[in-house]
Amino acid sequence: MVDIDVDHVAWLARLDLSEEEKARYGHQLRQILEHAKVISSVDTAEVPPTSHPIPLSNVMREDRVTPSLSREEALSNAPRAEDGYFAVPRIM
Repeated sequence: MVDIDVDHVAWLARLDLSEEEKARYGHQLRQILEHAKVISSVDTAEVPPTSHPIPLSNVMREDRVTPSLSREEALSNAPRAEDGYFAVPRIM
């Protein structure tokens, strides 16, 4: 059986749990950790490491310059512009 300190886990998560919740979550956490212990006992020596279950390949396109709006046209509908750039409110 896996031992877990529910009070400590609740403190780390900054949770104020009732005694009923501590008992319920303690039981659930023990079940999760028991299952993790079973899974960790599986022999994976012959399994090659993978980062993704499906082979992926990047699809890249050639960068091409295409005709677009001029700076003035792009800024013409902006609520505010300064020195040729969009002006937005400060966040900080």
